[in-house]
Amino acid sequence: MSSLFYVKQILSKLSFVCFLSSREEVLVLQDWAGSAGMEVIPLVQTFGHMEFVLKHPQMLRLREAPHCLGTLNPHQEEAPQVVLEMLRQVVELHPGVKTLHIGADEVYLLGEGEESGRWLASPGRSVEQLFLDHVTKVAKAVKEAWPDMTIIMWDDMMRGMSPETLKACGLVGLVEPMLWDYNPNLEVEPTVSLLEKYSSAGLSDLWAASSFKGSTAVDTCVTCTQRHVDNHLQWLQVAASVSAAVNLKGIAITGWQRYDHLSVLCELMPVALPSLASCLQTLIHGQFSHEAASRVKELLGVSSVEVEAMDRTAADDSRFPGRRLAEAIVEINFLLNSEDLRSFENSMFVRGWFSPFQRRRKMANPLMCMQIHSQASTFVAALQQKAAAVRDEMLRLYPESTAQEWMEEHVSPVMAPIQRIMEEISDCMKTQ
Repeated sequence: MSSLFYVKQILSKLSFVCFLSSREEVLVLQDWAGSAGMEVIPLVQTFGHMEFVLKHPQMLRLREAPHCLGTLNPHQEEAPQVVLEMLRQVVELHPGVKTLHIGADEVYLLGEGEESGRWLASPGRSVEQLFLDHVTKVAKAVKEAWPDMTIIMWDDMMRGMSPETLKACGLVGLVEPMLWDYNPNLEVEPTVSLLEKYSSAGLSDLWAASSFKGSTAVDTCVTCTQRHVDNHLQWLQVAASVSAAVNLKGIAITGWQRYDHLSVLCELMPVALPSLASCLQTLIHGQFSHEAASRVKELLGVSSVEVEAMDRTAADDSRFPGRRLAEAIVEINFLLNSEDLRSFENSMFVRGWFSPFQRRRKMANPLMCMQIHSQASTFVAALQQKAAAVRDEMLRLYPESTAQEWMEEHVSPVMAPIQRIMEEISDCMKTQ
């Protein structure tokens, strides 16, 4: 099948996480994936990262702690009912689905709610048990509803648990843990030891998770291909080092759109395509060789695997969907991060001839004000031109809301202080 990439007969399945806005889009994607020989595996968060549910006022009672929107209160009788209803709707919308990912990562503040505090006050109870009880309940409910369903879950909440705890928790035979680590300096030996621990506890069917975008900084605009390739090279070392007892079934190459439901946008897909292609070629070749890099350049029609180093082109971008947007984002990102713009408000001329003291009293040197205003106008004009280009290309691929958010997050914070200085100079000049 074209969706399977065998690397040393260990790393097999390629997974994409997609967020769609309508039932029709979900069904169209499944048809497309099926025609390409790919299996769609839905991921539904069932414990942590439930901001998309718990942000709603009517769901306030289901939060583990009032100020934590991400963690479900496992003591509420309604909690598993909400989870199972979400799972039922997703399965119904994915005819023939064979595998479900139930999330369960980063269950922040678990045990810190009032009900959890009372539960934990009884001897012999722990936060580990609290986590395992809920996840086991969810996994058993999935198996009861869909007996042939394979269940994947994130592993991070189980990393500190002993093999004995894992053996006794009831998850053995129910779930397949997926280990995530997106660090370019991923530590091989500890990761191998973790895989071996899970295997010794009976959880021998395991997955890995890397990333091709996101996971760098929460508001990164432009993807660094080498960073993500390095992450995959480390995972290849892990795969080559585990014992035969570990059945490492595949690697999920994640591409983050946000760190969580309420955080800002990570890099958009077009600037990350060279990274995705490079990571795939790294797994296919077992290394990021000259041949692998050349294949990426050939497939995408680019001069470099780093999006910032690609030559500009006026050619049709059909081999690289969104290439014009990627190029526009690289250009405006360079301008937004230039020292002249970032430090304009603290430049020598502004500090010396249009300081806050001078602004409040509207007493400033007109000649110097004109020079400051002229420089500010030049910067604003350049930003507006590049922002318009980004917006035009973005609206070809994204809804208006995404374009608006991107502009307000990245362009407005840089442009607004410069525009404010221009307005204050104009006001000062009128007064004088």
